[in-house]
Amino acid sequence: MPRLQRCSVALAIALSLIAPVAPASAAVAPASAGAVAEASAAATQSFRNPVNAGADPSLMFHNGDYYVATTRGDRIGIWRSRSLATLLAAPEQVVWRDTDTSRNTQMWAPAFRHVGSRWYIYYTASDGVDANHRMYVLESAADDPMGPYSFKAKIADFGEYAIDGEPITHNGQSYFVWTSPGRGMGGPQQLYIARMSNPWTVTGGRVAIPANGGCTEVREGPTPLYRNGRTFLTYSTCDTGKPDYQLWMKSIANGADPMVAANWTQHAGPVFSRNDTTGVWGPGHHSFFRSPDGTEDWIAYHGKNTSTNTYNFRTARVQKFTWNGDGTPNFGRPLAAGATQQLPAGDPGAATSVIDDFSPEVTYGGSWQSGSACGNQCFWGNDHWSGQAGATATVTFTGTRVALLSVRDTGNGIAAISIDGGPEQRVDYHSAIRVGEQLNYMSPVLAPGQHTLKVRVTGERNSASTSTVISMDRIEVY
Repeated sequence: MPRLQRCSVALAIALSLIAPVAPASAAVAPASAGAVAEASAAATQSFRNPVNAGADPSLMFHNGDYYVATTRGDRIGIWRSRSLATLLAAPEQVVWRDTDTSRNTQMWAPAFRHVGSRWYIYYTASDGVDANHRMYVLESAADDPMGPYSFKAKIADFGEYAIDGEPITHNGQSYFVWTSPGRGMGGPQQLYIARMSNPWTVTGGRVAIPANGGCTEVREGPTPLYRNGRTFLTYSTCDTGKPDYQLWMKSIANGADPMVAANWTQHAGPVFSRNDTTGVWGPGHHSFFRSPDGTEDWIAYHGKNTSTNTYNFRTARVQKFTWNGDGTPNFGRPLAAGATQQLPAGDPGAATSVIDDFSPEVTYGGSWQSGSACGNQCFWGNDHWSGQAGATATVTFTGTRVALLSVRDTGNGIAAISIDGGPEQRVDYHSAIRVGEQLNYMSPVLAPGQHTLKVRVTGERNSASTSTVISMDRIEVY
């Protein structure tokens, strides 16, 4: 699809998934002091989405660490964390920038591949003109997914717009799959496949894989999923800015030639789509990973807490999925952003906890209002807000870092946030559209122990805002 406004980068990771798992669950507690205490006590083995503030997440677990990459536009960045619970607070490590102006902007969709003692990253980039997007490969200097990397090659260049490429393996042979409009086809984007002769080269011609999608716009982000010799090719449709962005699926049997389009079975209807009840719209551009102990299957994807057609406010989320009796994956429905989930099996956990805006750890000064009108855009269905200059919300917490997630809106203003009475940082809570549970503030790393965070309503707003309101909702403590 034309993505002139799109700033997302995906790290689509092809990982074999073979073991059945238990259903995903979301334990959402009422907003009470007892519930907050219970959530805190169990927090070492639980987490809440998002796991990254970016879009098009690709996530894997490798040798004791989680790795995730999301859109950076002018670079490829990766976040690494020992536990999924602390991934949101992990620092970004930039692993690639490019001085070649033909390929150093609009950088999308990096995908990892481990071959021998090297890592390869496949990504899409352009010169700033959307139609000039092509796909490229980086190679690591050693056996480390964090690099360093060097440029290796352009890949699968058939002389036209091409994005979202990554390798798949079927019958022991490597293939490259990607998205391209198809010269002279005149219809929506198509999925294409070609054989690979090595990790940076395709050989022979390409073959189009016609794919349904419930819309005419896009067929993008093809990502493989493997089980019992069968290859499932999951892909996104319907334009990532729309609330109906969703996942569809094709599959091919063990032994069948993937270069024969007719060998691919089209599965009817979306396999993962919007969930208005939980306030998740536009779920897609995904990846798959195994739990650290190898017993559970998980999907990473981006979603939005708004049904507005926009490329902004997509955040990275994960949840566990199961398998149907016929051997097909059952991804379920997208969970609410703040739903508390159990960490993947084998995850060591982390000393994290969550504080709700109604918790006794939060004290308010000045005039504040509260209520549940925000519904599924808020954590536990409610929040506090104030537009009174000088009003304060003070959070007492024990940890080394704290994050604030809450509503941004057309009528929100500017807050001043400080830690332990230190310098204030100004944060603008305004947005051109209303959206919930956004990461508005992440503190610097602090010394272990008890701290206080103060949010002060400045009474100021930018010129586009209609009022000075600041909201308090979810506080994640690390």
